[in-house]
Amino acid sequence: MSRDDLRIGFDWGGTKIEAIALDGAGATLMRERVSTPRGDYDGCLRSAAGLAERFEQAIGRRGTVGFGVPGSPSPRTGLMRNANSTWMNGRPLQRDLEQALGRPVRIENDANCFAVSEAVDGAAAGAGMAFAVILGTGCGAGIAIGGRPWRGRNGVAGEFGHTPLPWSDRPGESPAPACWCGRKGCLETYLSGPGFARAHALSAGAPLTAEAIIAAARAGETEALRSLDAYVDRLGRALAMVVDVLDPDVIVLGGGMSNVDELYDRLPAAIAPHVFGDGFDTPVRRAAHGDSSGVRGAAWLWKDDEAAAASV
Repeated sequence: MSRDDLRIGFDWGGTKIEAIALDGAGATLMRERVSTPRGDYDGCLRSAAGLAERFEQAIGRRGTVGFGVPGSPSPRTGLMRNANSTWMNGRPLQRDLEQALGRPVRIENDANCFAVSEAVDGAAAGAGMAFAVILGTGCGAGIAIGGRPWRGRNGVAGEFGHTPLPWSDRPGESPAPACWCGRKGCLETYLSGPGFARAHALSAGAPLTAEAIIAAARAGETEALRSLDAYVDRLGRALAMVVDVLDPDVIVLGGGMSNVDELYDRLPAAIAPHVFGDGFDTPVRRAAHGDSSGVRGAAWLWKDDEAAAASV
């Protein structure tokens, strides 16, 4: 195994830090999760360094390291911003990780890592441009072009969850709900799992989890069916806006709501009427790597950069 055959990736979340070690073919060599030391920035750095050290001792090689993180580093200051793990914001995370691990590291928004993973060897393998949406506790998206993450000039490309719901003139969409980011009517407030549950509670007058609503819809319960219809319509409108702006080759869905099988049958017809063109045939696919996609994508951040990898 050459040095660049070992790629270590981290998915740094609010509740867990997960690490994975991949060989050059993408096979998993090791994988481990630890609880995130919430609110303890230095403790998070130590946890990451400890995981990398354990992996390399067990495998017998030093590897490249990539991190998928909430939020993103500012291209102007290098400081973290927009992370819901708020103790990370305002910190020079890349510099601090490089000091803790004793080598260069690469950092990307976790949704971009998800997109990279699916573009390299997942549901969007071989696609020129992949748009990958996370529909979970929150809502975000990442863009991969040629299997590489696309940040954009300002480092905010793919901030799908904090754009407004388009054509928001349906029942239950006004007044727009408040989002944690300080805005109103963000897609996250409608398309995340909690957003779906909130909308159902407002329309049906009964609080249920997202999973319970889907189960009720499959059992034929009228209010649950209406809530699922509304969700498909809202997601269809949101993705049509993406098609109008980016026109990706593949759309990939991840997160808890991506496990709703009905979405894949119904979304093409929900997207098509809103696309500003004479047709729509973009495939909408479930993530191939499921919950592993983000951490795998972080490991792939060094892919196709063998000269840089060899210097680690």
